[in-house]
Formats: sequence, structure tokens, C-alpha cells
Amino acid sequence: MKIDDALKYLRENSKQRKFAQSVDLIINLKNIDLKKPENKFSKEVLLPNGRGKEISVGIISDKISGAVTKADIETFEKDKKKLKQFTKQYDFTIAEAPLMPLVGKVLGRHLAPRGRMPKLLPPGRNPQMMVDELKNSVRIRVRDSPTIQVLAGSEEMSDVQLKENVGKILDEVSKSLPKGKNQIKDIHIKMTMGKPVKIDI
Repeated sequence: MKIDDALKYLRENSKQRKFAQSVDLIINLKNIDLKKPENKFSKEVLLPNGRGKEISVGIISDKISGAVTKADIETFEKDKKKLKQFTKQYDFTIAEAPLMPLVGKVLGRHLAPRGRMPKLLPPGRNPQMMVDELKNSVRIRVRDSPTIQVLAGSEEMSDVQLKENVGKILDEVSKSLPKGKNQIKDIHIKMTMGKPVKIDI
């Protein structure tokens, strides 16, 4: 089914909910050996039309007002409850370079397995610009399973916006695969509470 037809089908066959449903992509891969580290990847994709839903981005810095500081991170070493709260609080985090070794030491084993290690905030980079980019980004990740499930937007977005987002995600997935889109087995699109619909590659 073409993406346009699939989106129309999803809208026509979706029950009215009390919340705006997410529109998700499920990408199944083939002929990929995940025992080889070079075939695994995790990357952020900046969506042309954003996520359609707000997310939270945390900042780890000793220079920015309201940010999580070095002292806070050191506290996490002793207070596992605060550490757990922090790891669940943000969808993305960014951290200044001088704090990255401490971040890796304290947070690494909790965030790295989920592909959620903080992004480096380069010296001189406007942190708000980086936060805004991440708020419009999604993470595509291949680790132990040959399946990628990723948010493409919200049902409140137009079909054109969703189609553009889907195109961007598929383009980035293809670029990340050793043999490009030849390693994509099939693609499905679905709403939060709906059944997946197969779309053309």
C-alpha cells in the first residue's frame, strides 16, 4: 500500500480517542548480522516537520542556569533513587565537554544500553538551538533486534507532513545500513492504538 493510502486508511479506521495518537513506523530488516558491531547503530534524525508532540531535553552544565550540575551528578552516585528519577525524566540530554567523563562514569551503565547517552554540547554552540533540534528529532536504533520502531509524528499532523517525516526516517535508515534499502525487509505504519498497515518500500 502506498503511504498516502495507508495514512488515509489509518485515519478512516481509527476510533476517536481522548488523546492525540502517535504515528509510528516499524521497519523490519533482513540479511543483517547483528553479532557484528559495525551493523549496529544509533542516531538522531531531525524531522522536517517535528515530532508533533512535546518532549523533554535535559542540560548538564555548570554554566547554564537551571541545568543539572556537576554536584547533582556526583549526588547521583550516592543516591540511587535520584539517579533513577533522572534517567527517566528526559527523552534526550546534552552535556558540556568537561563534564562528559563524570557523566560517562555515573550515568553510562544506565543510559548507554538504551542508546540514551547525553549528546556533547560543543564549546560556543547555542544550547537552546541544540535543545530545539532535539525536540524535533527521533532516535533510530539497531542493537539486538532487526526491527526499528520509531515515532513519525502525530495524528494531528497533515498527511503531507507525516509523509515527509516518514521519507526522512527511511532515507536515514537506508544510509545507515551497509547495503542501503536492500536490507529493508518490510515497513509498517500504525497509530498508537491501531493495527499496523504494510506500506511500499
